[in-house]
Amino acid sequence: MINVGVLGATGAVGQRFVELLADHPWFKLTTLAASERSAGKPYGKIVKWRLDTPFPENIGKIKVVPTSPSAMKNVDLVFSALPAEIAAATETEFADAGIAVCSNASSHRMEPTIPLVVPEVNPEHLGLIDAQRDAGRDGFIVTNPNCSTITMVTALAPLQKFTFTDIRVATMQAISGAGFEGVAAMAIYDNVIPYIGKEEEKMEMEALKIMGTLKGKKVQNAPFKVSASCHRVPVIDGHTMAIWADIKEPLGKIRKAFLDYKPPIKGLPTQPAESVHFFDEEPDRPQPRLDRMRGRGMTVSVGRLREGVRFVAMGHNTIRGAAGASVLNAELIVKKKYL
Repeated sequence: MINVGVLGATGAVGQRFVELLADHPWFKLTTLAASERSAGKPYGKIVKWRLDTPFPENIGKIKVVPTSPSAMKNVDLVFSALPAEIAAATETEFADAGIAVCSNASSHRMEPTIPLVVPEVNPEHLGLIDAQRDAGRDGFIVTNPNCSTITMVTALAPLQKFTFTDIRVATMQAISGAGFEGVAAMAIYDNVIPYIGKEEEKMEMEALKIMGTLKGKKVQNAPFKVSASCHRVPVIDGHTMAIWADIKEPLGKIRKAFLDYKPPIKGLPTQPAESVHFFDEEPDRPQPRLDRMRGRGMTVSVGRLREGVRFVAMGHNTIRGAAGASVLNAELIVKKKYL
């Protein structure tokens, strides 16, 4: 068992980390970090559990510690659910102290020597860990992308073998993506908000790095363009998106690619039986309420494939798109013997 901790353990994504790690077969959750005012108190006493799954009682007695490497000396890896403005310096501090960091924050995603990984899409990018170590760092940082980017690139994974120059995407994103206090009820009820700060820029930049090619110790961005329009809708969990891919192949060949898809990874505990589920017959799927928990929330669902190439994709934003993505990255790190 590998001792792990969670940074930002009381927030929305932090709670998802705790849920996924409470009974993990490879990782032993020993340490939880939060704000100074929570330090020294049992996690079960200070967390406001917001998930629709029971609170993991075996975690409740763990005493919360400050967010510093000195308070987490006995862990080999930490999962970061910190806000981006805090994560930038804090994650660097942990990595420099010899602790591996799997981060859900945006702070380091686009740095040249830090992997931005979705295991079904670019597992080889973990090779950038060697570049960090060559630079003298004892630990390392590995990031997962934005929640909407993860759904999009995972849905595109079966189509990577085809040539395309343009991806267009329009998202319909759940309110949980903004955190517990992120969207006021009176703002989202009976409404669609056609703007999510920095979301479009993240999708347009991150996808190019993820779907790019690792050459030596740097990633060459993918040679296509992504155009995104992001919208907040009154759905609790599950980001849905319409995707247009400029692929000049017969629709039957695209359909077969989805049906035959096998991811380049296997044997990871958090990996679902289907990384991509293709709805071939149902014209009204995927839907968040019906499909977000497919594969325990780790499957991305695809449907409504039409000439163009046009289709709809949907994934659970706080599991597949956040905490679950980081845990899957950590499992791949272990399998590739970086720990």
